[in-house]
Amino acid sequence: MSATITPPVEPVLLKVETAMHVLSMSRSVIYELIRSGRLRTVNEGRARRITRSAINEYVALLEREAGESK
Repeated sequence: MSATITPPVEPVLLKVETAMHVLSMSRSVIYELIRSGRLRTVNEGRARRITRSAINEYVALLEREAGESK
């Protein structure tokens, strides 16, 4: 009998605490980015989650802004 090994699944919806680690930012900075609209979130019931695509879009925004300032 052969055991199937499944690779770990990366979550698509991240808790704020996880986004803090992914972006290396503090909780207050993450919430300020959310309030300002620079980092999008979704709500699932009462839980606020940040999508992987929202994080990628935020990083792309930072890269565009860095390119404009040169």
